[in-house]
Amino acid sequence: ELAEEEVPAFIDNGDGTISDPRNKLMWAKSDSFAEFKYGINWFEAQDYCESLNEKEFAGYDDWRLCSTEEAKTMFSFTKSSVDKDGSEIHIDEVFAPEGGHNTWTYVEKPDYHQYAEKFSYVTGNEVWEHKDNEYSHVRLVRDASEREDYEPEWRKNTKKFQR
Repeated sequence: ELAEEEVPAFIDNGDGTISDPRNKLMWAKSDSFAEFKYGINWFEAQDYCESLNEKEFAGYDDWRLCSTEEAKTMFSFTKSSVDKDGSEIHIDEVFAPEGGHNTWTYVEKPDYHQYAEKFSYVTGNEVWEHKDNEYSHVRLVRDASEREDYEPEWRKNTKKFQR
């Protein structure tokens, strides 16, 4: 069993996905901006998700918008990349550069469903945004395998050693 600090935060799976073993999530390496080159509203984010599931992106059909808490797991105080405008965003450089600076979440505002939560990788804050706002982006996520026999590629390549 690897100690917590020895478990990499993010692993590039080489198939357009990034594994997050600590949170048992799998992220799309690129976001919607990488595909469209423009911002999308919340409804278009849902359509984008549906299209990736229909195509079985990376062999999976259970991609979804993330929760706000899941979006926060990508934010880093110590690592950074650049967004589509060349500005600094606080995500691990393992993710594809030059994407959007935020992501839509599936979280809808209680009692005011015209708004959904969006998370900024510039500020590390979540904000309520009108669902029709077209200057946003989405990075899709899925729950990683919970099978007991599942072993991530990075662990297969880890040599066992005695202390």
